[in-house]
Amino acid sequence: MERGNAQQPFIPYREHASALTVLGVPIVIGQLGTIAQAFADTMMVGQYGTPELSASGFVNNVFNLVIFFLLGFSYSTTPIVGSFFGRKQLDDVGRTLKESIAANLLVCLVVCGLMLILYANIAWLHQPEELMPLIKPYFLIILSSMPFLAVFNALKQFSDGVGDTKTPMWIMLWGNVVNIVLNFFLIFGVSFPLFGFSFRLPALGLNGAGLATLISRVTMLVVLAWLVLRAKRYEPFRNGFKKGMTRLGFFHVTKVGLPISLQLCLESSSFNIAAVMMGWLGSAALAAHQVMGTIGSLCFLFYYGIGAAAAVRISHFRGRGEWHEVRRIAFTAFGMNLVAAAVLAGGVFLMRTPLCFLFTTSAEVVAMTLTLMLPFLFYQLGDSLQIVFANSLRSIEDVKPLVWYAFIAYILVSVPTSYLFGFILKLGPQGVWWGFPFGLTTAGVLFFRRFYLQTKM
Repeated sequence: MERGNAQQPFIPYREHASALTVLGVPIVIGQLGTIAQAFADTMMVGQYGTPELSASGFVNNVFNLVIFFLLGFSYSTTPIVGSFFGRKQLDDVGRTLKESIAANLLVCLVVCGLMLILYANIAWLHQPEELMPLIKPYFLIILSSMPFLAVFNALKQFSDGVGDTKTPMWIMLWGNVVNIVLNFFLIFGVSFPLFGFSFRLPALGLNGAGLATLISRVTMLVVLAWLVLRAKRYEPFRNGFKKGMTRLGFFHVTKVGLPISLQLCLESSSFNIAAVMMGWLGSAALAAHQVMGTIGSLCFLFYYGIGAAAAVRISHFRGRGEWHEVRRIAFTAFGMNLVAAAVLAGGVFLMRTPLCFLFTTSAEVVAMTLTLMLPFLFYQLGDSLQIVFANSLRSIEDVKPLVWYAFIAYILVSVPTSYLFGFILKLGPQGVWWGFPFGLTTAGVLFFRRFYLQTKM
């Protein structure tokens, strides 16, 4: 029998794969619901009009930076909670939840203030002038939903950290259904009879999509908060939650969260800067970027689900001091991601044209989107690699190097490569997208090397 040391046998890889599947499938399903919502948003807005699709693509890419920053900050909750949970320190688990909520909300309010400054100077980004009347109100609606999303993130990562990935899954799915239904009514408007009279909700277009997002985020937060405070499965942690926060715990959450936020923010910035570059190439290029990005998120959600499951499982073994299993969990997760990459990327390639026409009726946008398929296929390996080993480093709280590695990969490699291929070599939209394979693969290699050295026995 394989042994991790003189006392403890290795857990078989198949057992790790089974456990990762149990933890990861609910995360994937929850994220799939989010992607389905993004698909529905993009399809409905695209059917409403190409200018609206372009405007939503720009605003959503700008806010992706904010969403990734807030999401990254909330990620600190999982390894901290998971480590306490692995050691059966249940009061510390509950206390960490309160500290996480406070820290996430505070950081969100600071970020929202910065976004208001950006809003006041949004003309500096030089987007098409005809899109500005659509961009500005949609920007403010999405901004108002950020505090609700930040607190929901803290609660979700807490649930993941204690091994309950199913409850957030169901709530996210329910919230996404609410969003899609509201999209239909608020984007296009609807007439309905009531007491013998005919009433009509006006078609709000892009603003309707924004309002649907806001309402769904509020409802998801309310439901998850109620369950955490009332459901029996969370009862063991409530005593710790009722106790006061500690300054040490609050700063621990912040100390771990900020480097993760910056890493994800740098990763997202390469996509966001690419969106700005696409805007320089015109509305059709920006719309193509939005469509291809939404399709690409299908693959990402599977990689993310497996990587997040690895983070949860690694944090539990780390809490128990069983370091001989930490590396095996990460390698198992990467193997699972390689299989997922081959299947998903191949499926997207085979269905590429019908997928594009789901989002827009514009033949020009579809043709431009299809030119992005080759760089999309090339970045799948790097994406699956960086997701697993970034999550693995987070789970052992080795997060500071992530910022520097992300800066190298996404700012020094990805962005200049996008500009080089897109504008200097004049490859247009496809050239802008060639920056992604170079950046993501660089990040994956750097994260893997750091994890390998940190867990070397």
